[in-house]
Amino acid sequence: MLADDHVLMREGIRQLLEFDGSIKVIAEAGDGEECLEKLRECQPQVLLLDINMPKMNGISVLEEIKRQETDLKVLILTVHNDVEYLLRAVDIGVDGYLLKDSESAELRRAIYLVVNGESYIQPRLIPILNSRLIARDSDKDKVKLLTQRELEVLKQVANGMINKEIATSLHISERTVKNHISNIFKKIDVSDRTQAAVFAIKNDVIKLF
Repeated sequence: MLADDHVLMREGIRQLLEFDGSIKVIAEAGDGEECLEKLRECQPQVLLLDINMPKMNGISVLEEIKRQETDLKVLILTVHNDVEYLLRAVDIGVDGYLLKDSESAELRRAIYLVVNGESYIQPRLIPILNSRLIARDSDKDKVKLLTQRELEVLKQVANGMINKEIATSLHISERTVKNHISNIFKKIDVSDRTQAAVFAIKNDVIKLF
């Protein structure tokens, strides 16, 4: 099954995949909600899933699929080489991740691999992914250095609160807040509140939604 909001893209992929008759496209969807509806109806072996789609993006669709007990294999096919998208997809449990500028032979190979229970990440993305995973492990170690109070202060910094507001919220003095923030900056290796907020979001100290 193909899920992509561009009709021409779906038509092109369908033609490439069905060229020799070994792969059959049994359904298509133009947005995330339609994708989930059609999955319930046709039950394909593999879903080729774009990330940027209306109503419900590909990452959200992937999350919903992986919450269910299903043998469906999901291969993300996207223009995004942003490591955060790749990392999020891998965390959720994507079976494959491929860029749209790939050759048709590579796409077909990726499909066969995931059908047979293997995973496929486009080779040129693997060094980027590994680098980010190493950095994330390092960040996790930094988070562990923070005390419970420092975590509370970091959450409020990430929420945009100033020292006076944090002091009032936590029933401590502004001087104590300032000391906590100084210690936090040293432990997580940042130099300002914006960097601290980004660190908090990336490492799930605070949730955006």
